[in-house]
Amino acid sequence: MIARTLFHALALPLIATMALTGPLRTTAEAGDLTGVVELFTSQGCNSCPPADAELAEMADKGDVLALSYHVDYWNYLGWVDTLASKASTERQYGYARTLKRKNVYTPQAVINGRDHANGADPAAVNALLGKLSAIGEGLNVAVDADLDEDGLTISIGDGNGKADIVVVYFDDSNTVDITRGENAGSTITYRHSVRNIETVGMWKGSAKTLTLPASVLSAKAGTGCAILLQVVGRDGAPGAILGAAMIIGDKTG
Repeated sequence: MIARTLFHALALPLIATMALTGPLRTTAEAGDLTGVVELFTSQGCNSCPPADAELAEMADKGDVLALSYHVDYWNYLGWVDTLASKASTERQYGYARTLKRKNVYTPQAVINGRDHANGADPAAVNALLGKLSAIGEGLNVAVDADLDEDGLTISIGDGNGKADIVVVYFDDSNTVDITRGENAGSTITYRHSVRNIETVGMWKGSAKTLTLPASVLSAKAGTGCAILLQVVGRDGAPGAILGAAMIIGDKTG
């Protein structure tokens, strides 16, 4: 496990225009999901492949919304992560502020936006999922997402509190040949690697429906999206996830 000291605060927002096209293959709504696992990983981290494999298993099983954020702060180790982005790094630093941590590390799994564990330790991750659900900090607000030729319709149920409606766009699968750095010689398939994040609305406790028109989504076949109903601090730091849904499209080209 590699740790990196938190030296400064980073802002979160990133506006995305990535789209989903083609017939739908998989959908998951709040009632189907037991939680959200966000893995912060790097192709340049030799502690990360076991965590990447665990996330892939979660993605295949489908009862947890599993997302992989590739950070860019290990790129200097000899291999530039082909899926890394500054936005993923900023999101992890935001969670560090929310969770009152002085450092970030890989592989870190953030559970429901409320706690964290080593992403290579499935027992710890599953224990946190169970613990949070048992104390009422699971996915308690209904979230539904439907995609058709007119656009993406997001429906949020009734609940308590207020939160942002966040759309996370991700690739279903990427296979990467790593030729340098700590994982040199490895070929790794990464699942649900996040490419863009977009805040599309606010929820204040009452049921709400909104539609993102197809015109604002650029064509990219085989891409998935997750809808997170997430508390966000005034400084942009992500916090508790109250509900979630997911759509994955078939690869059509």
